Amino acid sequence: MSKNVRTEAVNHLFEAILTLQDKEECYRFFEDVCTVNELLAFAQRYEVAKMLREQHTYLDIAEKTGASTATISRVNRSLNYGNDGYDMVFARTKISGREE
Repeated sequence: MSKNVRTEAVNHLFEAILTLQDKEECYRFFEDVCTVNELLAFAQRYEVAKMLREQHTYLDIAEKTGASTATISRVNRSLNYGNDGYDMVFARTKISGREE
C-alpha cells in the first residue's frame, strides 16, 4: 500500500514551486529545499526518463547517467504505468524549445 502524496503540505509545496519564475529562482529554491544528493537524484531520474523515451538501452543509460539498473527500471515503470507526468513535461519542453 503506497502513501497518499496528495496532502495539504504537498499542496503548499507545489503552490510555492508554481511561483518560481525562472531557472535561477529554481536553483535558489531547490538548493534550499533539497540536499545536493536529492536534487542530483531528481535530475538523474529525469535524464534516465529522457533516454528511455529515446530508446537507449539500460546499459547505455547506466553508463551515461550513473544510475543503477534498479533506478532505471523504476523510472521505466513510471513511464509505462505512471501518471504520464514525464511525457507531459517532455511535450511541453520540446514545444517551448527549453530542452537543452
